[in-house]
Amino acid sequence: MKITAVRLFEVRGRMAFAGEFWEERLIRPIDIYPEHKVEGPGWLSRIEDGLYEMRSQFCEIETDEGVTGLGGPITADQAFIIRHQLAPLLIGHDPLATERIWDRLYRSMVHGRKGTPMMALSVVDCALWDLKGKWAGVPVYRLLGGPVRDTIPAYASMLGYSLEPALVAQRAKAMVARGYRAMKWFFREGPTDGQAGIARNVELVRTLREAVGPDIDIMLDCWMSWDVPYTIEMARRLAPYEPRWLEEPVLPDKIPQYAEIRRAVTTPIAGGEHEYTRWGLKALMDAGAVDVLQPDIYWAGGISEMLKICALASAYDLPVIPHGHSVPATIHLIASQPVTTCPVLEYLDKWNTIHQFFLKDRIEPVDGKVGLSTQPGIGMALDESRIEVMEDLRF
Repeated sequence: MKITAVRLFEVRGRMAFAGEFWEERLIRPIDIYPEHKVEGPGWLSRIEDGLYEMRSQFCEIETDEGVTGLGGPITADQAFIIRHQLAPLLIGHDPLATERIWDRLYRSMVHGRKGTPMMALSVVDCALWDLKGKWAGVPVYRLLGGPVRDTIPAYASMLGYSLEPALVAQRAKAMVARGYRAMKWFFREGPTDGQAGIARNVELVRTLREAVGPDIDIMLDCWMSWDVPYTIEMARRLAPYEPRWLEEPVLPDKIPQYAEIRRAVTTPIAGGEHEYTRWGLKALMDAGAVDVLQPDIYWAGGISEMLKICALASAYDLPVIPHGHSVPATIHLIASQPVTTCPVLEYLDKWNTIHQFFLKDRIEPVDGKVGLSTQPGIGMALDESRIEVMEDLRF
């Protein structure tokens, strides 16, 4: 079997949703500049009240035996790299030889070891695993050595929800009622917001703990936007509320600062969402920088590379809790790993509504858990009833 084509296309449709879908965004590193601090989420275009425009782009790998693999959604810049840099290295090659393909693509882009080029490689790798599962007639977790269990616990990741205290308490209680035993919320304030910002951050965490009680885990995301003194001070103030972890307190390249924070605070530190490949994650491990590793399967190198990251992490006794943008692929990885290596799935409640909008078999936790599909591949079939327009991308 040989790869004959790499197709990049966009689908469009409309999503009905009453009210404001994105109520709030998280703090960002660029927010130290006042003109950016006031910007809203801006992640979804509203057509009219109750109706949003949906657009998703996908990568499909075709073969001479008619077996295909699908990856996505992806961004336009990732699609451009796939079309012009990666696709020529795929045509005519064996799609089942995923190790060979990954290594060739990686070696071909020495200036693309991180960031968007590695994200593009990740998309291709996940599409190839989808193809491999369909070819074998089994779910991908079977090819990876799983499953180690039949259901995976999920935690609710609350990006996009309002931080108004009364609404925070209401939504947190609602998630507990849906069976979640853990949830993550996202700070909006940082070092340039002064004492008032500190107070708002503390109020968020206090509100959460009072709403959900002592038995629900609370995780807190700083999204690379704090610094060492601020994180240490915030960790001291938040300690009475017993957060399960503080996530990405500083910019990803500040690995020594991660380690400094970890030594100075009692709250566990999580990171690695914006790191890439086994080499990037190993640097965090070697530095003793984090308690929890969070690479994204669609960013860090795809399924092939995440297997290596998990193997490394198990040698360091560190859990891998992948960033949760790409649930269909991530669930197969988690299902193949020991519970101590991949204990739980991050479920970004709003982002997964968007990223799975055009999929036929959408993954949605029930009673805080996700079951495993028996469908061949990853589970990327498109729902034609939701697609109003489909067209190939042209560059």
